[in-house]
Amino acid sequence: MKDAFGLPQSLLVLGGTSEIALATARRLIARRTRTVWLAGRPSPGLDEAAGRLRELGAEVRTVAFDALDPAAHGDALGKVFAEGDIDMVLLAFGTLGDQAHDERDPGAAVRVAQTNYTGAVSAGLVCAGALQAQGHGSLVVLSSVAGERARRANFIYGSSKAGLDAFAQGLGDALYGTGVHVMVVRPGFVRTRMTAGLPEAPLATTPEAVAAAVELGLRRRAETVWVPGALRMVMSALRHLPRGVFRRLPV
Repeated sequence: MKDAFGLPQSLLVLGGTSEIALATARRLIARRTRTVWLAGRPSPGLDEAAGRLRELGAEVRTVAFDALDPAAHGDALGKVFAEGDIDMVLLAFGTLGDQAHDERDPGAAVRVAQTNYTGAVSAGLVCAGALQAQGHGSLVVLSSVAGERARRANFIYGSSKAGLDAFAQGLGDALYGTGVHVMVVRPGFVRTRMTAGLPEAPLATTPEAVAAAVELGLRRRAETVWVPGALRMVMSALRHLPRGVFRRLPV
């Protein structure tokens, strides 16, 4: 169960090698979290991530999970919930893709969409059902400001995040009053391995800053969290720009 401050004692991470997810896990372990499940493709990286969290004092287990295999999500994630209640699920998997390449290769573009959107829909519904059955818990979904308005530079990624964001908002409305809390997190440019080599955008942030925002959002039972907070006003302005004007912006 969550503690008096609304922080989880047990955590399931979907995307167990995500830098943002691991920064969040470290922060929560330093508070009250004692049990962590890392779900991801079996790899040395997943095992290494689990080992580092164990060094912080948590009981950490891994489970094989592939966003691109929705047929296996029920069984894989069902095993986790069968071991005991989960206070928080952090949906953190995703892929940026390569816009220039993916425009020329529809199969690659579909893979981005399947990972970021359809895989998340499947896993999100499985976890939402399990959280509802136990009567409590939070589902935290890592979205992106890229989903607020598709940009020429990354509209494949942005469109997949737009779908994820809309899905998560709708799921939160569907679960309202059930004891399950859904929180959508919209970071801007985050300095991670995934964004290494890309031009840094204004108001860039770090995995640790996102983790801090997630913690604060949990304490407040927020429904939407922007990281950094100033992006809320920036994106509100960009979202309402006429299309012809937006098209000419260097974004």
